[in-house]
Amino acid sequence: MSDAILFTVDEGLARLTLNRPARLNAFNGELAEAWREVTAEAVGRDDVRAIIIDAAGPAFCAGGDVIDMATTMGSGEQITAFAGIINEGIRSLTESAVPVVAAAHGTTAGGGLGILLCSDYAVIGSRSKVGSLYANIGLTPDLSVSAQLAHAVGQRRALQLVLQDRLLSAEEAVEWGLVAEAVAGEDAAAETLAVQVRAEEIARFWLAGAAGAYGEAKRLIRSRTERSFAAQLEEEARTIGAAFETQDARARVAAFAAKAGAR
Repeated sequence: MSDAILFTVDEGLARLTLNRPARLNAFNGELAEAWREVTAEAVGRDDVRAIIIDAAGPAFCAGGDVIDMATTMGSGEQITAFAGIINEGIRSLTESAVPVVAAAHGTTAGGGLGILLCSDYAVIGSRSKVGSLYANIGLTPDLSVSAQLAHAVGQRRALQLVLQDRLLSAEEAVEWGLVAEAVAGEDAAAETLAVQVRAEEIARFWLAGAAGAYGEAKRLIRSRTERSFAAQLEEEARTIGAAFETQDARARVAAFAAKAGAR
């Protein structure tokens, strides 16, 4: 497996670490292929019940590696194919029934915003900045930014972000609903660690609880746009029925009923 992304699984928790710190974890061809491979493996393994996406170095992800794009990709067709490879990994995560938390320290920009948006819960640092910045180099949003940003923050705010040369502060990113929370540290290194620790706490919370139910709840919400209202109600009913048949749910329902009956 490529060193451009590190992949480990520990007691049900898969960790995907973007590992091009010298390029602020910007995607080149090697990272794109590795991303597609490890995301498919993570969501396809029976022993994975939660996923963390984090990154090495001073930033989470700067999107596409513009220098690499300029020197190794000579046509728009190649850029489209490159984005398509990364999109396969994004779809693997967003379409799965495995909850994903992002530990997004430092700066997240361009296509990195799409990587952030494919998580279901995002933690950043108090010094973090998050933005689009595509138009600064004459490009347009990709890697799911146009598909997911407006759903996350609303259309007007999405337009404000992509039509301005703007990086949101951590406080703004939380207030907009783009991320769940921001944590602080005494310096950049301490803050990076605090972000990673908090993200792992979230993932371990899922694992300690009904991880399968959390995953199905994520899938229901993520897939809502594929269905009519009536079809979504049917899918909810089918899913809760299937959940009720699991050993985990039966044990939890019985325990709840016994506790309630003892009051």
